[in-house]
Amino acid sequence: MAAEDKARTEGPVFTIQRIYVKDVSFETPHAPEIFREEWKPEVNVDLQTKTNRLEDTIYEVILHLTVTVKMGDKVAFLVEVHQAGIFTLKGFPQDQLSHALGSMCPNILYPYARETISDIVIRGGFPQLLLAPVNFDALYLQHLEQQKKSEKQ
Repeated sequence: MAAEDKARTEGPVFTIQRIYVKDVSFETPHAPEIFREEWKPEVNVDLQTKTNRLEDTIYEVILHLTVTVKMGDKVAFLVEVHQAGIFTLKGFPQDQLSHALGSMCPNILYPYARETISDIVIRGGFPQLLLAPVNFDALYLQHLEQQKKSEKQ
């Protein structure tokens, strides 16, 4: 039986090989003065994903989160986390493979990144920061729409 036929009868295979922190950064440019101010933060979250094909069916997905917290015009802290995972994806049609890499994998990585950010913020002397859940399916669909628009132009 050909490998392609076997994949069709067995169905797609999705495996998490490893989840890890690839890079982390924390800055408090206005410490210690910022600790003396009343805590009324403005939180800005930037989220991006990147995929690297490591082997035929093995991919590294990196979720890059940057959280900037300001007090007025001063940056209280800035934290960046690159949460990564290595995933095996076999037997997926191309559209489903793209969806798995663009939505399913980041959805798995996000809780880890969220916990890392919360821990770092506390260790930095600030109140706990719990990031809101993210709808990666909606972000993936939005990304597809943007691609379609840019292809038409």
